[in-house]
Amino acid sequence: MRRIFIVLIGCILSLYSVHLAFSQTDGGELDAVQGESFFDEYFPLMEDEEGLTVVGTRESVQQMKTITKEDIERIQPPDLAALLQETLNIGVVRRGGYGNAADINMRGFDSDRIAFLINGIPANSARSGDFEISQIDLNSIERIEVIYGGSDSKYNVSGALGGVINIITIKKRKRGLSLSGGVSNVSMLPGKYYEKDGRLENPHWEDLADAQNINFSGGYSAETFSASAGIFANRAENHFLYWDKYFDTTRRKTNNEMMDIGASVSFIKDFAGLSKLILSGDIYNGDKNIPTSAYAEIHGKQKDFYTRQNIMLDMPAFRDNMALEASLSHNWEVLGYEPPTGASSLHDEHDISAINRWSWDALTGLTLRAGWDYRYTTLDSTEIGKRSQNDGGLYLTCELSPTEKFLIIPSIKTVFNSNSVLSVVPVPKLGFAWFASPDLTIKNNYFRSFKYPAFNDLYWPAQGEYAGNPDLKPEDGWGADLGAYFRYKIINIESSFFAQYTNDSIHWAANGGVWRPSNVGEAAFFGFDGKISVDIPLSKGPFKKIIPAFSYQGMVSRLLSYGYGFADEKRIPYIPDVKFVFSVDIPWKNGSLLISANYEGKRYTDTVNSASTALEPVFLLNLNVNQKINDNLNFFAGIRNLLNTGYESFAEYPMPGITVTLGARVNFESIGEHR
Repeated sequence: MRRIFIVLIGCILSLYSVHLAFSQTDGGELDAVQGESFFDEYFPLMEDEEGLTVVGTRESVQQMKTITKEDIERIQPPDLAALLQETLNIGVVRRGGYGNAADINMRGFDSDRIAFLINGIPANSARSGDFEISQIDLNSIERIEVIYGGSDSKYNVSGALGGVINIITIKKRKRGLSLSGGVSNVSMLPGKYYEKDGRLENPHWEDLADAQNINFSGGYSAETFSASAGIFANRAENHFLYWDKYFDTTRRKTNNEMMDIGASVSFIKDFAGLSKLILSGDIYNGDKNIPTSAYAEIHGKQKDFYTRQNIMLDMPAFRDNMALEASLSHNWEVLGYEPPTGASSLHDEHDISAINRWSWDALTGLTLRAGWDYRYTTLDSTEIGKRSQNDGGLYLTCELSPTEKFLIIPSIKTVFNSNSVLSVVPVPKLGFAWFASPDLTIKNNYFRSFKYPAFNDLYWPAQGEYAGNPDLKPEDGWGADLGAYFRYKIINIESSFFAQYTNDSIHWAANGGVWRPSNVGEAAFFGFDGKISVDIPLSKGPFKKIIPAFSYQGMVSRLLSYGYGFADEKRIPYIPDVKFVFSVDIPWKNGSLLISANYEGKRYTDTVNSASTALEPVFLLNLNVNQKINDNLNFFAGIRNLLNTGYESFAEYPMPGITVTLGARVNFESIGEHR
């Protein structure tokens, strides 16, 4: 508690000193930076059309993609994992339908090795290292920034081996009152199936109402402030038909039902000189039935609770050519699990985080960015016991533009962790960008990737089937990438070559009947990620244009652990060698049609690459339709797995066949002056 008090006092004093310094700034200097062009060019912190970002590089030298609110409304995915998979071809490994565990994969690294942010604030759990995707209400998202590769220099967060996913939920709204709400239903395909005792059962037509979502949000914006709030709820039975490969027959999934509810609020107060005070918070509660195995008749009960509160001061015009962002946040996570037999498990985690980021345009063509972040974590767990941890880091980034066509960004962050055998470690990065023409950009990066172990890895008690390892070293590695982005009239091309080597990667393996983590993971990744799209205008008929697009990702992964070398050609489990998406987007005046075909290559489920347990290639066809009836009403429909393909995303966990989503959304905005 004393550490928490010191952090709180330090952050308050920092904010107060900033306020005093800002209040002494000459009024004429403030007038000089009020112009929109200056704001857009130098301090893109709070943008009316883009939502919240933090003090960061105006032009990232890393491969970066954005998912907009329009993308979300057009696709209407069930959760964050489906959104990332269907828009950016990001790999997802699922253990069933909605509400079940889903692991996201970027450049060969899973969710534990991807840095998740919410409005620029790190959100990965210190206990498990991962991020629970179901707690995010997709209707509250304004946009998502996805940065590929390790050692990010835009947000300067730690643990980003595969990349960074920043979920932005705050936006300065238009003047006046706005209200919106939506409902949707997901139908599973009914049919006859066999029970475990051999009885043939008739179709369950109630599966046509298998899952529902309801959401509502509202906001009000005036001259100097903006406030918004939202609430959502989901119910999913997850009763779908699947093929039982062991008995060569059709079954119906049960004991996997779930319900959840969540809410979010935000408040933005404007001050002179573009400064803003931003308050935000959200809460989530989930109640889930978790089968003990994919084909089991019995299940456990899991209850999830999360809440976050954040206060941020955004000052894009702090003393002439300087910008500042300071934030203080609290996360509280409670995970409870009741197995079918045996003792229940409860994990109660609190995190208090403070972040301070600065930007200084020192000279023409030279910008310095610096900052620090600190997190104090306490955990009270039935297995791990009472634990605490201090972690964070200091960073310095230099943006040098010798000419308008070149950008050089060297960056270094020194990270620390009180529970690690390596308490302080430097993590450097060097990036280049060449703006050859308005239509061609080349980017190149070299970086170190680094991640500390999670509490579960270090301290899980040596009882039963699992045991932690307090002697674990951090995961370490190096990487590089080269990207090109080209536009020629109606053709857009983006591509990236990447290579990454990781040492001391943490893997759990069975030894003498006990699963235990160790630094045995050594691997290399080489890959290519590319996309080409063509905007073809149409002069006749109801359609404005047609946009065909093709995305491709090829990866060579090599497991260099357990005595294997490059010559053994052992692939990393669950990493396909090839993935591609072909899509056709057809917009019209008040709606759109999106058809996408997704292919994922063969995946091995173990380190020896056993052919008998490998997951065969899968091809999925999806269709989404949106139709705007008037200014206030919109209908949408989606069909996923249109070909009713039977497949497994994770070994022994069958996935649903055809699912049909139908829904409607109502929007209302009062007449007011737009910003």
